[in-house]
Amino acid sequence: MRKNPTSILAIVCVLALLGIIYATMMPQGISKDDEALAEFSTERALNQVEIIAQKPHYVGSTNHELVANYLKLELNRIGLETSIQEGFTLNDKGLLVKSKNILARIKGTNNTKALLLLSHYDSAPHSFSKGASDDASGVATILEGIRAFLYSKHPQKNDIIILFSDAEELGLNGAALFVNKHPWAKDVGLVLNFEARGTSGPSYMLMETNKGNEALIKEFTKAKPSHPVSNSLMYSIYKMLPNDTDLTVFREQGNIQGFNFAFIDGHFNYHTQQDDVQHLNKTTLAHQGTYIMPLLKYFSNIDLNQTESTEDDVYFNAPFTFISYPFTWVMPMTLIAFGLLVIFIFVGKVKRIITFTEIFKGFVPLLGSIIIAGLVTFLGWKLILEIYPQYSDLLNGFTYNGHAYIGAFVTLSIAICFAFYHHFSEAKTTMNHFVAPLLLWIIINAFLANSLTGAGFLIIPVYFGILLFGIFVFTQHYSLGMNLIFSIPALAIVAPFIVMFPIGLGLKILYGSAVLTVLLFGLLLPIFGAFAKKGAWIVVFFLTSIGFFVYAGYNSGYEHGKAKSNSLLYVYNADNNSAVWTTYDTNLDEWTKSYLGESNQKAVGLNTLPLTSKYNTTFTYSAIAPVVEIQKPTIQFLRDSVIGNNRYLKIKITPNRKVNRYDIFANPKMTFYNFKANGVTTSGEKTNRLEREGSKILCYYVVGNEPLEMEFYINKSSVFDMDLLESSFDLMSNPLLKVKPRSDWMMPTPFVLNDAVLIQQKIKRYVPPVKPIEPVVPVDSLAVSKDSLKPAAIKPVQQ
Repeated sequence: MRKNPTSILAIVCVLALLGIIYATMMPQGISKDDEALAEFSTERALNQVEIIAQKPHYVGSTNHELVANYLKLELNRIGLETSIQEGFTLNDKGLLVKSKNILARIKGTNNTKALLLLSHYDSAPHSFSKGASDDASGVATILEGIRAFLYSKHPQKNDIIILFSDAEELGLNGAALFVNKHPWAKDVGLVLNFEARGTSGPSYMLMETNKGNEALIKEFTKAKPSHPVSNSLMYSIYKMLPNDTDLTVFREQGNIQGFNFAFIDGHFNYHTQQDDVQHLNKTTLAHQGTYIMPLLKYFSNIDLNQTESTEDDVYFNAPFTFISYPFTWVMPMTLIAFGLLVIFIFVGKVKRIITFTEIFKGFVPLLGSIIIAGLVTFLGWKLILEIYPQYSDLLNGFTYNGHAYIGAFVTLSIAICFAFYHHFSEAKTTMNHFVAPLLLWIIINAFLANSLTGAGFLIIPVYFGILLFGIFVFTQHYSLGMNLIFSIPALAIVAPFIVMFPIGLGLKILYGSAVLTVLLFGLLLPIFGAFAKKGAWIVVFFLTSIGFFVYAGYNSGYEHGKAKSNSLLYVYNADNNSAVWTTYDTNLDEWTKSYLGESNQKAVGLNTLPLTSKYNTTFTYSAIAPVVEIQKPTIQFLRDSVIGNNRYLKIKITPNRKVNRYDIFANPKMTFYNFKANGVTTSGEKTNRLEREGSKILCYYVVGNEPLEMEFYINKSSVFDMDLLESSFDLMSNPLLKVKPRSDWMMPTPFVLNDAVLIQQKIKRYVPPVKPIEPVVPVDSLAVSKDSLKPAAIKPVQQ
């Protein structure tokens, strides 16, 4: 099959440009251990990750305490004095925990406000996560960054506070404890928070601000990080999602703004036992280092009071630069773009190289490609889920072969574009048909200007397209070189979102990538539309798509390092002395079937007390389990009195085994007032009435087997109806249950209470059983003979 050499060159150039654009997003090497001591070393940071992430270190575990002690020693080793903040917090979602924050402070010479470096040191519970990326990588970035900073003896005006927060994985409780209870919180002017939601990929900068971002963006640009990756659309989307970080607490509860730095690729490893050092990408860790060093040096020496503003900027990164401009420019820029396009159209009309008929014909292949590519991708992904039901095992919605599916549907969408333009557009009408995508992009930007202003930078590649169209109108000439140059903004700004959206939001959004691919194809129409043999490229991209699908299918199974997640719990009902095995899985495997059987009995009644989970996952199947002797908690009613129309209760629940979590529920008809748990009230509560959803009251993560003590008022006429679930995370090691280990291609399901032994029971006052009293019979009612009253004869004991 012969192809037009110019078209081959064009494709090669476009791919090369994409490669260069991606290469500029991240450092292309890692700094070694022998790096100058005043510089950030990726390998030194990686050594810290290896130590911190040796084992799971969730709140309440022995390893959690070991990691806390190690961090104190490391801060001491580089010459810093540490302090500990410890205390209970109850957040607005009902999560109670005793957090332990680790702090250090470096005094500046002329402090305005303090710069705070933030990362959490706890790992995710339930799923045996070692927390290498989330968030040992963040802790290690700060340890190595602050070590290099101190060694360099760089001038420093502002105080620098280091906060390794606790219980972020549970409910951001450590951050809340600092913001609301620590005296240093009022000194903080800016926060740099290092986080992770995956194990690889570029680290994105996301801001948290209550007011305008203008000053923050300007100062961030002046700090000159070498590989900034960010845009205002990402944060607009981020704010819509339930993905808060510790920095959210600083913004919402302390009115303190700052920057998040987080990587999100490799999302399938997030919160799993695969979040280990082997899966952490070294280049990603190096990218975190490129942020902390310039920002630490810059923000420790400026007036942090000047980082606040009321105006917002649109911002985005481009190769080797970072660009921003005011929100107020977005709509005028859109209207100017429309005006320029109209002028060029009429000039072209006058010069008889542009016709309205051909312009309208240009909408046929464009809209046809959008509709067909979107539908094929949407329905195609649903079909794939039917063919491979195991994909639903990964709750985060991104499969191990997810990148292959992105490649498959993107190349299929390109093939669809070539097919439509092959049948409905000729090379000589390309620039006439180029008007359609330009108009559509202007309409999209006009809509975004009112609904999602952070996306206002998407008008930039449209301007370059309009200018290219204008050059053609005035010169009636265009070349491949010029077309490629004017396509760079489209490739740099739009193309990354094609991959970023499904990685960040899950493969269910693949149809969005398909539509965006068609829209990008429209902006590149001066290149692709000029191909003489579009039919050949239909075949090339279609076969490429098939290749991606075949590769994805071949790699659709599980193996060590790309494990299948599964779940198992043992639930003992102390009220009726029964027990069941249960799971959240929809696809049972050989390990879960050995406990739940082949019949797949539905989990009846287990979801009446809804456990909290990120994706609202519920139990699916259950099976009768043997009843073993598990020590139930002791429930004490310390106070139970009526005061006016209210009933005051103080209840203490004390574990009699090593436990990790209590979930407390109450009948939704009960209304609670002045509710306290372990002496604290809900953070930021506005009334004395406990706000709750459904039957859930609180979730208490236990540290050191410390009891749960609740006190509250209810209406005296209310029927007292409360339940508890007591959980220990020892299913796999409990000698009474003898659960066999998983195969090495399996792992515990994240985001849910897993591998746990549960006791379910009603919260009620213990009433000891009353012994029956023997009836007293009057003597005179008995017939007594004289002989019966004589003493009995004593018989000799026989030897």
